[in-house]
Amino acid sequence: MKIENYIRDIQDFPKKGILFKDITPLLNDPVARKECLSILTDSLKGQRIDKVVGAESRGFFFGMLLAQELDAGFIPVRKPKKLPFQTISASYELEYGFDSLEMHTDAIKHGDRVLIHDDVLATGGTAKAVCELVEKLGGEIIQCNFLMELSFLNGREKIKDYPVFAAITY
Repeated sequence: MKIENYIRDIQDFPKKGILFKDITPLLNDPVARKECLSILTDSLKGQRIDKVVGAESRGFFFGMLLAQELDAGFIPVRKPKKLPFQTISASYELEYGFDSLEMHTDAIKHGDRVLIHDDVLATGGTAKAVCELVEKLGGEIIQCNFLMELSFLNGREKIKDYPVFAAITY
């Protein structure tokens, strides 16, 4: 089974000139979803993971499934002012400015072995910001894990100090 067959291209979404990779058909098919989870977890054979960090918002889908499969805690990383407890933040650059992400200050304990998951590795800004948050709290990044990598955007360069895995590369 090729999981890429369950990802559809949407032209000009969310704005003209963008080719959006829609994962909802993958999420909707239980067999394809299980296959995708298997591919993502196979990349972690022999690794102990204490926490899975999922980046808002599409990183939550497989992030939670990975946490369940790996018997690990799940940590949501969100846009500013979306988390109810004390947070730390990290900023990252967008093509048109800056944005930031936040994580609860008590989410990771020093020495926790952390898997970072998001749906797509594009320019790498989000992933780099999440790595900064994890390391600020003393976590050890075991892998940056993605459903898809858009390799032509060179996002891997921004997180080159960490092991990176993508189930699909475009």
